[in-house]
Amino acid sequence: MDKMQLKGMRFYGYHGVFAEENRLGQQFIVDLELIMDMQQAALTDELQHALDYSELHGFVQAIVEGPPFKLIEVLTSQVASQVLEHYTNVHEVTVRVTKPHPPFKVEFDGVTIEMNRKRASHD
Repeated sequence: MDKMQLKGMRFYGYHGVFAEENRLGQQFIVDLELIMDMQQAALTDELQHALDYSELHGFVQAIVEGPPFKLIEVLTSQVASQVLEHYTNVHEVTVRVTKPHPPFKVEFDGVTIEMNRKRASHD
């Protein structure tokens, strides 16, 4: 299997436990790592055999900028499950969602949730 990564996608969402987060919103950074077979795309040099990462970017953007969740664990899980559901050629996905500015005084680069999901095999 081959790997595609989309790193540092930045979106503005309204996720969080506190009312100010839901009202004001903030930036979320999303990284994706996709495991899939890219042999046909590599052999043909045709987009129809590849995963269109500009479309994937928009797909993830719609989730992150869509209805808010209280927890970034839920947001991360939603991205992972919806990517697997929508992109049937993806066998495994790892999603990292970073909330760089949590609503309290801390000195760090943010909090990141990472989840890995695999397509159920039907052997």
